[in-house]
Amino acid sequence: MEFVLLVIGILVVIFIAKGLVIVKQAQVMVIERLGKYYKTLDSGLHIIWPVIDKPRQINWRYTKSDYKGNKFVQVKSENRIDLRESVYDFPRQNVITSDNVSIRIDALLYFQVTDPIKAVYEINNLPNAIEKLTQTTLRNVIGELELDKTLTSRDTINTKLREILDEATDKWGVKVNRVELQDIEPPKEIKVAMEKQMRAERDRRAKILEAEGEKRSQILVAEGDKEAKIARAEGVARSTFLLAEAEAKAIKKVAEAIKSTQTDPAQYLIAMKYINAFSEVVKNNDKTLVVPYESSAMLGSLQAMKDIFQK
Repeated sequence: MEFVLLVIGILVVIFIAKGLVIVKQAQVMVIERLGKYYKTLDSGLHIIWPVIDKPRQINWRYTKSDYKGNKFVQVKSENRIDLRESVYDFPRQNVITSDNVSIRIDALLYFQVTDPIKAVYEINNLPNAIEKLTQTTLRNVIGELELDKTLTSRDTINTKLREILDEATDKWGVKVNRVELQDIEPPKEIKVAMEKQMRAERDRRAKILEAEGEKRSQILVAEGDKEAKIARAEGVARSTFLLAEAEAKAIKKVAEAIKSTQTDPAQYLIAMKYINAFSEVVKNNDKTLVVPYESSAMLGSLQAMKDIFQK
């Protein structure tokens, strides 16, 4: 009798232990009673009836890398659904652009389960469905673009993929938050041609910049010459003006000085010019000197002025 009670006690303890379920934070568990959906267990401690209540299994996808860096996919059957954002790292796949260039694309998908019931009952294999849908959508989107547009429009492609995938996976209780193209690898011959094109483009830009620099330099030199000529002309004009002003003052003073002698100021000034010219002739050692007849009268006027100033 004691043995029977002991066995019954052990069975009760096992039954109770089987009925206690602990769900971690950010996880849920879908419970079926006799094969039919019963309820969803949130995080915390719960009690279920063993044998009668069973958690529904769901496939979950994990991406791992070996020591060589090679990626491989592992799919496990889980009885808990993770509500956190998950990432699927898809292997590289060949995609053909609209200009018939075959490229290899490595994509990342960030998604989150928003409705566990739909994720369990609306789709048979959620990871496989998401992967195939992403691959086909990626082929469709890239197939509408040329190679150059594909290489320069990653943000546009990511946004378009996210919108299409988010709409398609909504009925599975999944929200696609972000799609990222990790790498776009064109064929080797295309890469060589692109490198040549880039070098040619850089050379062309360098020549354009050099020509623009030379043009700018010539413009600056021309502007400098122009400003220098203007400055010289202004200097000459100013000098001429000052000289004329000085001569005008000199003539005025001479006229005032010889007013009482009744001598013509113009003849006096002309005589001074003659004397200066004679001095230059003497400095040049010229042996022949021609003196106009009218200069004698001028010289007489100068002598008269000299006499006046001496008094």
